[in-house]
Amino acid sequence: MASLKDLKNRIESVKSTQKITKAMQMVAAAKLRRAQEAAEAARPYAQRMGAVMANLSTAMSGTPGASPLLVGTGKSDSYLLVVMTADRGLCGGFNTNIVKKARERINALKAEGKDVNIICVGKKGADQLKRTFASLIVDKMDLSAEKTISGATSARIGDKIRHMFENGEFDVCELVSAEFVSVISQKPRSKVLIPAIDAIDEGVERPDLGGAVYDAEPDEETILNVLLPRYADTVILSALLENVAGEMGAKMAAMDNATRNAGELIDKLNLVYNRTRQAQITTELTEIISGAEAL
Repeated sequence: MASLKDLKNRIESVKSTQKITKAMQMVAAAKLRRAQEAAEAARPYAQRMGAVMANLSTAMSGTPGASPLLVGTGKSDSYLLVVMTADRGLCGGFNTNIVKKARERINALKAEGKDVNIICVGKKGADQLKRTFASLIVDKMDLSAEKTISGATSARIGDKIRHMFENGEFDVCELVSAEFVSVISQKPRSKVLIPAIDAIDEGVERPDLGGAVYDAEPDEETILNVLLPRYADTVILSALLENVAGEMGAKMAAMDNATRNAGELIDKLNLVYNRTRQAQITTELTEIISGAEAL
């Protein structure tokens, strides 16, 4: 049985851990509010951009001069998966769920005979995927130094993807990330990025033109050449912001559970401490009484 000193040290240690987890929970809650607002603010812009792309792509999808970013290469032999996770842990199963989704997608593509390469955005995803798919990882991006996720961040990732696409390194690009549903729910998802015509949601709201026909100035092809890279960056930025909100929500929930578990452990240790102390006092009293009777 542990001594009273050992139990007391253990109780103090758990109390110190509880203070840390409580502080981390409060920090995550503060960051979650800002991250959630940023993610929700990005959604209308992404949806509106998707609506514009949907209308332009309808006119251009069947033309011979359509951009490969829009219609693809005409093949689907090679895939690039951009796996987005957090750079830090202590957020429950957030990173594990995204990596699990990525593994399922990789295995499904390889079963179909596709070539797969991976770009890891976030340290935790790279750490987990390199155990089984190290040979498939072509690049790693650590965003831990980024104080805030901005358009410059998504543009840097987008430029890397477009450069690989122009060099013929893949036919289809997919983003594997988390969708922020609520504080306690972050759903991993896989979303096509290139070709853009497959990335546009079927349920996107299209403006009602009332039967009118509009001529674009300049022509649709020129507009698409400008908008396609920007649309890809918008999708990447939205995914990054959703990921940050999901990470903070998962971290807040995980630290809340850790704080409550620490409190329960402290209660149990206090009970053991009191019982041990009571048993020790009883033993000492018995020895004193026995010694007095012996005299």
